[in-house]
Amino acid sequence: MSDKIYCIKKLTLLLIAGIIWLIAGFNVARLGILSYQLIERSWYLYLLSVIIFLLFGTMFYKMSVKHTKRIMGYEEEYRPFWNFFDLKAYIIMAVMMGGGIGLRAAGIFPDVFVAFFYTGLGCALALAGVLFCINFFRFHSICK
Repeated sequence: MSDKIYCIKKLTLLLIAGIIWLIAGFNVARLGILSYQLIERSWYLYLLSVIIFLLFGTMFYKMSVKHTKRIMGYEEEYRPFWNFFDLKAYIIMAVMMGGGIGLRAAGIFPDVFVAFFYTGLGCALALAGVLFCINFFRFHSICK
């Protein structure tokens, strides 16, 4: 079987990245919001969520720009669908997901931490998804 069966237009890689990041962001933020419902909420926890969002949002914004440039820089019009990330990004994603799931399952993170951290992180992840989708539609209209 040929590898070409797994290939899609490189522009579609941006849409796939957007959808993946939106799903991940929604699920992480959902865990944070559920944890907020279990704790006594204070104004400073919401402020911590905003700070986490800004810190990770800045990092994910830079990452989305880098991956968009990489994807649009491919010479071939068709690429394997998994090329929406490079190897380094897959490793980072696996470590973050594995670490987060493992530490949460082990009960190391109290609900108060999960509430502010996961809410801010999840919203930042979702924003990266939105940025990838915006780039898809922006380049889609230019490439027509």
